[in-house]
Amino acid sequence: MNLETLASVSSVQYSIDVLQEEARQLIEQGIVSRQQPIYVLCQYIPAREWVCVECELERCDFLLRDRIGDLVGQEAWQND
Repeated sequence: MNLETLASVSSVQYSIDVLQEEARQLIEQGIVSRQQPIYVLCQYIPAREWVCVECELERCDFLLRDRIGDLVGQEAWQND
């Protein structure tokens, strides 16, 4: 594996949209509930990527103790 390939493999980006979609899928599958804290999602995201996820959540004003429902409900409440 060359350095360029390694860099692209290790630089997966988690946008807030991707995180919301991942959370929605886990809710629909009954794996997590909307009432659980966001930090529960770390069980389903590779450990090496979790720091990036935390940064993105912080950038979007989410705390790890916030509910998953707050994360996935964000785009449904744009009129507030």
